[in-house]
Amino acid sequence: MDTSTSTDQEQQSFAETALRLGGKTEEEARRTGAVDRADEQVESLFKPQYQTANSPVHKAIWDGRVPLDLFAPPPLPASAPCDRSMEASLEIVRRRRAEGKIHDEKGKVSPETLQELAGAGYWGMLIDPRYGGQGAPFARFSNFLTRMAVWDAMISGLASIHGCIGAVDPVRTFGTPEQKERFLPKLASGQALSGFALTEPCAGSDLTALRTTAVLDGEDYVVNGEKLFITNVIPGRTVGLVVLIEGKPAVLVVDLPPQENEHFQIVPYGLYALRHAYNNGLRFKNFRVPKENLLRPPVGDGLTIAYHGLNLGRVSLCAGAAGTMRVLLANLLPWVEFRRTYGEPIAKRELVKRRIARLAALLAGADALVAWSSWLIDEGYRGEMECIIAKIFGSEAMKEAAIELFMKTHGGRSFLKGHLFGDNVYDFLAPCIYEGEGEMLGMAFFKSLVKEHGKRFFEPIGRAVQRLGLKNPNPLNPLHAWKLRKELAPYARWKVSQIFVPRDRQHVQGMDKRLSEHLDFALANFRRLRGEVTRAMEKYQLKLADRQCRMAELSQRIQDNVIILVTALWGHRQGNEAARAAADILCQDLRRKLTGQRPSDRYFRDVNKLADVVLSGGFEAIAGVPREEILMKYENT
Repeated sequence: MDTSTSTDQEQQSFAETALRLGGKTEEEARRTGAVDRADEQVESLFKPQYQTANSPVHKAIWDGRVPLDLFAPPPLPASAPCDRSMEASLEIVRRRRAEGKIHDEKGKVSPETLQELAGAGYWGMLIDPRYGGQGAPFARFSNFLTRMAVWDAMISGLASIHGCIGAVDPVRTFGTPEQKERFLPKLASGQALSGFALTEPCAGSDLTALRTTAVLDGEDYVVNGEKLFITNVIPGRTVGLVVLIEGKPAVLVVDLPPQENEHFQIVPYGLYALRHAYNNGLRFKNFRVPKENLLRPPVGDGLTIAYHGLNLGRVSLCAGAAGTMRVLLANLLPWVEFRRTYGEPIAKRELVKRRIARLAALLAGADALVAWSSWLIDEGYRGEMECIIAKIFGSEAMKEAAIELFMKTHGGRSFLKGHLFGDNVYDFLAPCIYEGEGEMLGMAFFKSLVKEHGKRFFEPIGRAVQRLGLKNPNPLNPLHAWKLRKELAPYARWKVSQIFVPRDRQHVQGMDKRLSEHLDFALANFRRLRGEVTRAMEKYQLKLADRQCRMAELSQRIQDNVIILVTALWGHRQGNEAARAAADILCQDLRRKLTGQRPSDRYFRDVNKLADVVLSGGFEAIAGVPREEILMKYENT
């Protein structure tokens, strides 16, 4: 008998039984169990020291002492071989933007632009040089995406779609040597631009609802089904196509035909966001794909492949948001100095200054999270929780920057055709959905955080409850406590041990006093949050998975505390006062959010000082881009 198979089946059975005890239907338990197993299979691809249980956030909550060295990435090297290609790509976009030649007559990024970027090596940034790529470290790539997004957010996004969630990551990570030799050179050269075809009309956040099938017929798989909301796909491009093979998810690398035919059609629809890129549905009817195009991960199935590249895409989204927010600030500053009310520029008004300072603070947070999470990826970490934090913060920050700060300051002219806000509002909001809707990801973050703790202490109790047939088990019931004494003892010992964990009092030499206060707060708050998480697990037990609002709320507070820590450490490493002050304001904002305190007069003074620094030239130090001209300028009379 194969004991490993038996163990897998036993664990699967218990996981699904636990979910049913928590109020799930058998079908929902089965589907959720499949997602959990895919997550575990992705984990197994990483060395133990880089898995989620050893990640910075997991250690910060559960170890009692925060590993500060894992929250403070070193600065990027002064230069790298990929820089030449990056600078050439930026110059191409700057020039074509100045010439008005980035888009074609349909308003899409033109083939000529894509081809010229290909000549600069743009599409091979994340591909090893042996296959014609640039071999850029991910931290350098994500920083580059921010710089590119300043000049064109869609071109920046296309690099992420192609390199992170398109066909590049699946092939370079899971491809055989033959598949890499066959696909990576043309993906690097731009001959084959790519996307990833996962979403279906009935399968979005629930990836177990896939219906597209592939059946082996001789030397080919025959594909039938439909995909929806697939970016960067038109005839002739390459996709990672997620299908069901014998009932299990799998990924085929598919070169789409150069024209539609009876077996393959594009399904067009109107989409407000991403208007400068192609976003289509795909319909397959008896469409044949060579069987050698099937990717075979060392463990797991197609969901393993799909999940692997998501973290890269999440960091890239935050990097793009950091670039876009720079553009918003570059357009905001000249307007507030030009627009006058009651004889004074609105730049002198406190409310406007608060908006300027807040936007600078959001920029500091995004830059800090991108630098941190991308460095962890390069170090070998899976980065599941850390990349989720970056994605949620980046998307929500861009939404706030666009709506609350930029739109309200520009007023009614924001809705004019040709205005930065009116023309791009959907692109400012879409990241809240792309790469995973924020609150859904927040729950995934929380589940990743409690998973190992639950397996260590709560799963043995659950198995005993199942074995003993106890209904509504209650440790305070003497009979239940006696029957479960062996299983409850390890958790009781852990609880008692927490009483004697000393307060985490770490200091960073030479740290600005303002930022040092935020560091102290974050370190102390991790202990409080650990207590709240354990109490929630005790209270809700197996039904915690159904307490979505509680999980989402707790998750967000943990994320905010992590952002305080990362941003304070980032601010400490910056060489200018504007960046340090911006980091301080963001940390103050997040601390008030966590404590419920009202803003002090000191806070408002700090906001005004930061706004004055930004207005007097500090913006360039924070954002690294010049101010924009005022749109539709008018003369006061």
